[in-house]
Amino acid sequence: MILEICVDDIAGIDSAVSGGADRLELCAALALGGLTPAPSLIAAAQGLPIPVHMLVRAREGGFRHTAREAGLLAQDITAAADAGLAGVVIGASATDHELDVPLLARLVAHASTVGAARGSPLSLTLHRAFDLCPDLPAALEDAIALGFDRILTSGGQPKAIDGVAMLTTLHRAAAGRIVILPGSGIDAGNAMRFLDAGLREIHASCGAPLLPNDADDDARERRFGFSAPGRRTTSRQSVRDLKLVLETFERQAA
Repeated sequence: MILEICVDDIAGIDSAVSGGADRLELCAALALGGLTPAPSLIAAAQGLPIPVHMLVRAREGGFRHTAREAGLLAQDITAAADAGLAGVVIGASATDHELDVPLLARLVAHASTVGAARGSPLSLTLHRAFDLCPDLPAALEDAIALGFDRILTSGGQPKAIDGVAMLTTLHRAAAGRIVILPGSGIDAGNAMRFLDAGLREIHASCGAPLLPNDADDDARERRFGFSAPGRRTTSRQSVRDLKLVLETFERQAA
């Protein structure tokens, strides 16, 4: 049972680790679905007691990339390897929202090269560009053929709880060849739905509204355009609550 928490700042790293996360997805700008983190945050994640997978996404918006953007993605993969991180989270779409298999093949090959150069492979997660694909079972087979270790997905729906049926279908079709990692809106209140479906890795943000004093400051900052509405922060308690659900399920299943 693995709980992966996505974080986009140093406070989030601390809350996730102390709350019991088994793995981090390191990002910037979670309010935009996550972007490649800054070098300073990457450095802060080095040497943590749990694995860190870095999101590689150069900008907000869709996942169709120009040749120059593809070069940035490759550079970010190199940066993750050089920092000693355990893995990267990548994705790319073709014009029809199917996976951009040629570009992904080049990025996977690059990840393999830089992993070999440092002496340890990078774990590869396909991000939620997968959820835009018109045929998810077919995209699953593409991901397996490309060599990904897992797929982060909400089952083709904005929230994973609405994609449980598809997640179950994908998990069964994967048949141990790749991990299906459900994410988007998962918390302690609905996690059992995914565990009961046979899924054994869970991805969550465990975000919570800012505390009153911070929220007051945030409102002033929003007036100047320095902060987005509805900003949230990683909750250590929410991480602990979700981790407890996984641990309880694991004990009962033993």
